[in-house]
Amino acid sequence: MILHHDDALIVADKPAGLPTVPGRPAELHDCLWHRVRDQWPDALVVHRLDMATSGLVLFARGVEMQRGLSIAFAQRQVGKGYEAIVAGDMQGEAGEIDLPLAADWPNRPRQMVDAAHGKPSLTRWRVLERGLVSGGTRLALEPLTGRTHQLRVHLAAIGHPLLGDTLYAPPGLAAAAPRLLLHATRLDFVHPGDGRALSFESAAPF
Repeated sequence: MILHHDDALIVADKPAGLPTVPGRPAELHDCLWHRVRDQWPDALVVHRLDMATSGLVLFARGVEMQRGLSIAFAQRQVGKGYEAIVAGDMQGEAGEIDLPLAADWPNRPRQMVDAAHGKPSLTRWRVLERGLVSGGTRLALEPLTGRTHQLRVHLAAIGHPLLGDTLYAPPGLAAAAPRLLLHATRLDFVHPGDGRALSFESAAPF
């Protein structure tokens, strides 16, 4: 689960189904942050993955490192890569999805495309594999913004929801996989302590 740790930060590989941070119900109290903090009590949250998403999560050690890494995320200085399997055959080999997103307040935690009030949201995609047994397409995804559920909403909005997505896919496609087929595969950033360029990778488990 732990890929790297030093005096400034920790990189963990989160399994699907485990929250990054604790939720309100008692059954969601167990989370990646608490597990990391059991070993490094000064670990602080920098960013989150959806509970259903697996892959790389970065934690800071102490408030100063948290501030530096949070600024890097806010200023889009952190490279993020994901892998997913979506329904259907994507047309083309690569492209961008540029659709503004906002909270769907009556249906929280869902998000939605909202041309009037949504925040700018941009996702790059590239085909990795076609002709899967599921009938879907394996994609590499790069979110250039960090909106809640961005990848899930963007792909659903163009007619290619992620397989196993119980929030945004039709029931048949939501049931087509035992989990959400979305994995955070890559994190690239500058070490906030010594300025080294760091890159971490995790292979998709599906």
